[in-house]
Amino acid sequence: RTFIPVSNSETGEVGDGTLFHYHQTGDVVWAEYSGGEIRFGTLIAMVLDDDSLDMRYQHINTNGEIMTGICRSTPERLPDGGLRLHEKWQWTSGDLSSGESVIEEVPAK
Repeated sequence: RTFIPVSNSETGEVGDGTLFHYHQTGDVVWAEYSGGEIRFGTLIAMVLDDDSLDMRYQHINTNGEIMTGICRSTPERLPDGGLRLHEKWQWTSGDLSSGESVIEEVPAK
């Protein structure tokens, strides 16, 4: 599944041009992402009993900094069958700030 950002807090680095490519096997989820201010990133997550994702992420931004964080992502099923992920995250590097973002699945062609 491919996702694009819909919104993000001011201290987040994901934005226009960032694409996420998600994969899942059982309760294990992982993704690669890049674009915008992100040169390359990866994330891993476990699906919890309430279907939310307990996630850890890391990326290299366009300033050459390695950034890391934690995230709880809650899926919402859209009318077209796609997914929207509501995310509450916190940096574990840099300024340690927290925020919220929303990413949405790009419909398959």
